[in-house]
Amino acid sequence: MQRLQQHSQGTPGIARTRDGRELHFMELAGPVGGDASATAVDAPVTEVDAPVTVVFEGGLASVRSYWALVQQAVAGSARAVVYDRSGLGRSAPDPSGQRRLARLADDLGDLLDRLGPGPYVLVGHSWGGPVIRLAAAARPGRIAGLVLVDPTDEACDLLFDNSIRRLEKVRYGAALLLARLGLLGLLFRKVTAALPPDAAADMRAEAFTVATMRTMGAEQAGIAADLRALRDDPPVLGDIPVTVISATLPTPGMNAQARASINAAHAHRAGQSPRGRHVLARHADHMVPTAEPGIIVAEVERLLEAAGQRDQWEQNGQVTP
Repeated sequence: MQRLQQHSQGTPGIARTRDGRELHFMELAGPVGGDASATAVDAPVTEVDAPVTVVFEGGLASVRSYWALVQQAVAGSARAVVYDRSGLGRSAPDPSGQRRLARLADDLGDLLDRLGPGPYVLVGHSWGGPVIRLAAAARPGRIAGLVLVDPTDEACDLLFDNSIRRLEKVRYGAALLLARLGLLGLLFRKVTAALPPDAAADMRAEAFTVATMRTMGAEQAGIAADLRALRDDPPVLGDIPVTVISATLPTPGMNAQARASINAAHAHRAGQSPRGRHVLARHADHMVPTAEPGIIVAEVERLLEAAGQRDQWEQNGQVTP
């Protein structure tokens, strides 16, 4: 009997949120391997072969497939997990219709609880950056590091300008129309072309639908209020290592002045951590996970190595730096 070839993003599983919603995830077990059956629906994960698990969080309307290149590379060093937020990919919509930042962070926390005790390195792109910051602040003892990939950041005053909200509404309306016409995927051909064939097929089937755009609209609706909340009461991350990666190449809809403002906010964010690091992606626009995946992989591996050293120091009774 011919054995089915494994999907490039690994074995599927389901995590249930505290209110019973199902989140679809896919897992690559890492260099040591592991029992794929451990990811069956609601089967508790009690043994993790890799010492640190890396979990990826996408931006607005971003399905799990977007992380395929980075996930595959990271799986050479650690267990690597991607997932779909409610209403994206293979995860059903949130019946409440509430997609505020705190709810997204709670959902990520529920996924982490399903996956095991950790420790975790969390990687978040764009709006996924605030999501992982908030989730990490709720469980700092389980987080070995954060990688914020060209993140949305409340330190950027530009994001509070009313013109940004108007632009978001225009973009949402255009994206919804293109999705209805079946044309939205044409704008992202460069992204899907970079992915493994199976992940690209998943993305074309799932990422450019009317349902996905409606979820994007629900998440986008609360961004202004969520950014104000972050500015007034920022998540406390303590000494969790934080790497911020900034894009540098032109991005549609973002002029040079806007890019400079955003990257200055990124530098500020890295400076808020005693173990912060600001890295420039010299070959990428905002779509860093497909334009320059190697820089994300390198920063994740730095954190994995640091986490291993810290464990060794603690086992030897030495004070960690």
